[in-house]
Formats: sequence, C-alpha cells, structure tokens
Amino acid sequence: MPQAAFPALAIAWTGTLAFAASLVWFLYSYLVRFGDVEPDGARLAPVLTDIALFSIFALHHSVLARSSVKATVTRLLPPGLERSTYTWVASLIFVAICTWWQPVPGLLYDLHGAWRILAWSLQALGIVLTVRASNALDILDLAGVRQLQRAIGSAEQKPPPALTTRGLYGFVRHPLYFSWALFVFATPAMTGTRAAFALISTAYLMIAIPWEERGLVVTFGPAYEAYRKRVRTRMIPFVY
Repeated sequence: MPQAAFPALAIAWTGTLAFAASLVWFLYSYLVRFGDVEPDGARLAPVLTDIALFSIFALHHSVLARSSVKATVTRLLPPGLERSTYTWVASLIFVAICTWWQPVPGLLYDLHGAWRILAWSLQALGIVLTVRASNALDILDLAGVRQLQRAIGSAEQKPPPALTTRGLYGFVRHPLYFSWALFVFATPAMTGTRAAFALISTAYLMIAIPWEERGLVVTFGPAYEAYRKRVRTRMIPFVY
C-alpha cells in the first residue's frame, strides 16, 4: 500500500466512526434529551424550525445521490473519497440536527405498567431488526472504506451486489426504514419533541422511497420490478 494512501484511509475510517457516533448521539438525544416534557407554549415556530433542519439533511441526501453530482464530486476529490465525503457530511448534519432540534411543548401520552414494557420491547425490536437488516449490507462499503480500498488497490474488485429479497426483505422492501418507524413511534412517552422528530423523519423516508427505488430499478432492472410486484409493502405493513 503506498504511503500516500494513509491520509485518505484515515479520512475513510474516521468517517465510519463519525457515522457510528452520529447514531449514538441520535439514540441519546431521542431517548434522553427529547424525553423532557416542555411547558405549554408556542408549537408552530419550533415545528417549522425542525422541518427546516431536517430539510437540510434531506436536501443533502437527495442532491448528492444524483449521478451527475456524484460524478462532479469524484472529479474534485482524490480517487475513492466520494463516498467517505458523503458519509462525513451526512454524519455531521445528523449530529447538528439532533443537537439543535427545537423542543416542542406538550405530552401526547405516557404509558405505564404492561403497556410501557410493551413499548420498550417494540423499540428494542426496532434496534434488533435494524441490525439484522444491516447484515445484508456491507457497512464499510456504505461508509466508503471499500470504495477507497478498491481505488488504491488494497481490495479486490467485486461484482455489483446481488439483490436481497429474503428474510426481512421478503416482509417489506425497506426493512431499515420500517425499523426506524418502529423505534421512533413505539416510545412509551411521546413528548411533543419526540412526536415532531418521529413524524418529520418518517415523512421524509416515505417521500424518499420512490426516488430511491428508481435508482434500484436502474441497478437491478427486471429483477427489482419483479421484487416490487411480489413484496407490495414499501415500509409499513397495511399503511405504505
């Protein structure tokens, strides 16, 4: 491995750590910080601010996911760092969103007893399903490490990934998004702040799915079309 590649590898690996750290910060924010019940007050202003914050995250994902933008970024950056740059920026934006998320007054419900245990169990199930669905993906590839390794010749070129249709992917087409919705909505105490985060983030995922699937059709062709006909549920059974 050429010595000049070490700085690029450091960027890729620290980007992976930044991604993991952003998820930990989200968990802490949602489970702890967003659990505070805010006193009664104005709701429209903080909700609009939260929508604006999450729109920045959505815009980043939508713009940088376009092939033309990817090609431009690839030309501007050292070889193999396009995906790592995407991961770094997305992680920092997600941390900023969780940090600056505006508290929304009110408490929609607060479960107790067996219902509270059930809610915690469903949230835990959401985390378990996220891990299981992620097993079908190469996290290091998503974070950009594999891309860089292939660019510098320290990893062999592999054929494009096969379409996964078994397990959780035979239940819903986007099990990671289903797991997300399960986690954010199954909280035993739904404060106004949590409700805003759950609704806004899930709405973004629902809007993003058709755009994402257009790319999957381009990648997998008729195989994905057949998969969509067989597994009708995109994200939430009986809903969407």
